[in-house]
Amino acid sequence: MSDQPQRAGGGIEEIIDRYQNMVYGLALARTGSAADADDVFQEVFWACHQSGKEFKDEEHRKAWLLRTTVNISRRYTASSWRRKTVPLSEREEAPALFQEGEAQLVWEAVQALEEAYRLPIYLFYFQELSTGEIARALSLRPGTVRMRLSRGRDRLRELLKGDFFDE
Repeated sequence: MSDQPQRAGGGIEEIIDRYQNMVYGLALARTGSAADADDVFQEVFWACHQSGKEFKDEEHRKAWLLRTTVNISRRYTASSWRRKTVPLSEREEAPALFQEGEAQLVWEAVQALEEAYRLPIYLFYFQELSTGEIARALSLRPGTVRMRLSRGRDRLRELLKGDFFDE
């Protein structure tokens, strides 16, 4: 056995197959637009392919992809062109991602959250990341992530109260 750290390998096709749902879902949660999420998806994997970066392991690659997705998504949502051309009242609806009605309602409620709560909720429940992984991906302290998860759950509960608890 070697003392060298094990390098994460795999061609770009294998990387896309493994992480496409994570990257696209995070981009969609961040941008709120399927078209923008498609663009972010392409840019993230293009950046991965072009970087030639050597990753220590799969966790390192996953963290890099998450951070890159957040950064590229931020560029899309902060663009002055987008702010001037797409009024919030006319933003495209997120596509239906789930077959079950309840799951789709939960997804729509998550999309309705403020970004500060939406991203940690998405990463924790949909991508099953730990609070430490989320903290690294979003450049936050773990305590801040836990607080945002707690407040996000409270807001989700309020949003979903009429849909699920009044039946």
